[in-house]
Amino acid sequence: MVRTHQPGQAVFRSVLPEDIDWKPFPAFPPSVRLAVVVGQPSQPGPYVIRVKVPSGVKLMPHRHPEDRVYTVMSGVFYIGLGDQFDGDKVEAYPPGSVIVLPGNTSHFHWAKSGEYVTQVTAIGPLGLEYLDPGDDPRK
Repeated sequence: MVRTHQPGQAVFRSVLPEDIDWKPFPAFPPSVRLAVVVGQPSQPGPYVIRVKVPSGVKLMPHRHPEDRVYTVMSGVFYIGLGDQFDGDKVEAYPPGSVIVLPGNTSHFHWAKSGEYVTQVTAIGPLGLEYLDPGDDPRK
């Protein structure tokens, strides 16, 4: 069976750490950065992004419609499940950890012990809905 290539994946290429293009993302607090590594997150199809969160920053309860696989690249990734932010309910995941987050699961993040970088693999389009609209930087 012959398969067609995904957009941007028809030829060999590599992405080196120094080639990562970190940018602000309107749905995140202003100091958080996002980089598109593979694919087009706003379109249907597979994508890989990286998210860099500075020390102390909290991403308040939100959910994504798409299933996601997080890989912790650096730092410690603190994530908790639920509709209310609760620092006592976050679990710590060190570099190399993989977290499977089903779509529409309410959760929150906290850069509790310093900056972290996660890599997210999913099938787009990417979506992000804050449970409390007052937490959404886009508003």
